[in-house]
Amino acid sequence: MAVSKKEAGECPVDAMMRVLDGRWKGTILWCLQDGPKRTSELKRAVPEITERVLIRQLQELVSDGILQRAESDESATRVYYSFSEYGKTLIPIVQMMCEWGRKHLVREASPGCEMS
Repeated sequence: MAVSKKEAGECPVDAMMRVLDGRWKGTILWCLQDGPKRTSELKRAVPEITERVLIRQLQELVSDGILQRAESDESATRVYYSFSEYGKTLIPIVQMMCEWGRKHLVREASPGCEMS
């Protein structure tokens, strides 16, 4: 019988992957590492994502305590997303994942090429 991700054991790697699970979450976190962004700015930064999926993934990251959502006090309310203090602990991990991803892309482009 299959086990859902929510029922998975207490493996720390699985715990991290449950938070980052989502096609665009890594990209969203990468975009936010430079500071708060409005939903529309994130949508422009990731044009392939639908607005519905963007909103859902942002809500999940807020729910997990990784991001915080803030509304401006302007007449036209604007919503900003940024890393929470807890979420900031993920920034070096996202950066390391990006570095690994770059190496992996080079490796994929050059089959048989070993990288150290």
